Amino acid sequence: MRCDQTPAWKSLQQHAEAAKGFDLRKAFAADAQRADTLSQEAPHVFADLSKNHLDAATEALLQTLAQQTGLVAHRDAMFSGAPINHTEDRAVMHWLLRQPEGSLTGALAEPLALVHGTLKPMLAYAEQIRADAQITDVVNIGIGGSDLGPQMAVIALQDFVLPGKRFHFVSNVDGHELAGVLKNLKAANTLFLIASKTFTTTETMTNARSALQWFKAQGGSDVGRHFAALTTNVAAAAEMGISTTFGFWDWVGGRYSMWSSIGLPLAIAIGAQGFQDFLAGAHAMDQHFKTAPLAQNLPVRLGLLDVWYRNFLRYTSRSIAPYHSALRRVSAYLQQLEMESNGKRVDRNGQTLPYGTSPVLWGEPGTNGQHAYFQMLHQGTDIVPLEFIAVKKPTHRLKDHHELLLANAMAQAQALMLGQDDAGGHKHFTGNRPSTFLLLDALTPASFGALIALQEHRVFVSGSVWGINSFDQWGVELGKVLAKDIHARLVSGDTAGLDGSTAALLKRLR
Repeated sequence: MRCDQTPAWKSLQQHAEAAKGFDLRKAFAADAQRADTLSQEAPHVFADLSKNHLDAATEALLQTLAQQTGLVAHRDAMFSGAPINHTEDRAVMHWLLRQPEGSLTGALAEPLALVHGTLKPMLAYAEQIRADAQITDVVNIGIGGSDLGPQMAVIALQDFVLPGKRFHFVSNVDGHELAGVLKNLKAANTLFLIASKTFTTTETMTNARSALQWFKAQGGSDVGRHFAALTTNVAAAAEMGISTTFGFWDWVGGRYSMWSSIGLPLAIAIGAQGFQDFLAGAHAMDQHFKTAPLAQNLPVRLGLLDVWYRNFLRYTSRSIAPYHSALRRVSAYLQQLEMESNGKRVDRNGQTLPYGTSPVLWGEPGTNGQHAYFQMLHQGTDIVPLEFIAVKKPTHRLKDHHELLLANAMAQAQALMLGQDDAGGHKHFTGNRPSTFLLLDALTPASFGALIALQEHRVFVSGSVWGINSFDQWGVELGKVLAKDIHARLVSGDTAGLDGSTAALLKRLR
């Protein structure tokens, strides 16, 4: 049953109307146990949900909504390998990429064997590159899921990166990006990883061809040693002279692919054992999502909170504030994960939805964001839920820095909630602004893997309740098709059949 047709949806609408006067300060004053009740431990992640516009009655209604929309059955279908990506008739099995070897039987045993049949040689290759002192620079060329995930992870786990290796990520077809990377490299010391499942992605292949031309122009001759491909199109890679390839499967969506061979840059950076730990942390969160009761299931609680905010309290945006500089690309990654997954206007049957789906995600690391957009969060006209991500233990030894960082994170959450009533006009803060606080004990491959898997499953939950397919992305295709036509017109100057604006721009840009 689609969510807006359930009895729980109507009950939530009524409940939201009655809850318009909800005040966090009053909620804490009335319930001394609120922080304990609305906090939860999950594998490697602690979550404090108590500063959200949420109470036990709301959660109970949201749990009922999840049951009435068939969330459990949908989740179990994903973990059984059913083709829940129905518009492409594909299974959704990125979770299988972090499943331990030999741990499944039946129909899933064979694809799991294929996963480990690729993982083992990929990790062996990673160790080979790590041991090769001549290779000092690794350049990953990809875009979207073939760039954001591994780039974010290499930065996040920089304290585990092998000294003596530098990692670069090129995604934009804008030649300034590739040229800026290449000018500081030497062909003899560089390994290029070309990440494209089909080996046809326009941006990636344009950059790949330019990288190959640069390599040869710099005197490079051993393409087989200095280029590897993360692709299923082995023949196309071979045409470029690339003999080392690692593939993945059509049941791995691009934005869910860094657990696959797309994660090779990370494996080179942190080593085979580090990558295995990364997978193990994610698998622990998979098991939590798969087995924990809904009321104690952190991905479920977060996903349902997102539905509550988007559809009943009408909060259309969520800001992400990681209070750790190594997590600075997490916001960009989560933008793709959620907005590409759930930015849909039709349900699974192609019917136009009468309710909102994905919120707009955005953010910057703390404390930088405090001196930029936090003004709007505190005193703006729109209420924007904020999600803090903090790490308890630092890896540096600089005195006072980490304590000050954590103090700022807690103070911002407190200020959003409490506000300031003893000053009028420009210095008045309304308070009662919601936030979630996610805390890792330490930033390690395992905890980072668990954090990202948590976010994946959270997106699944909200998409499932909304009745949409979170695993296709037809919205990215139209622009690609039109770009091919306009590219040819930029060369020829032909404006026939174009709209007036595009024709005028084309003339100006030639």
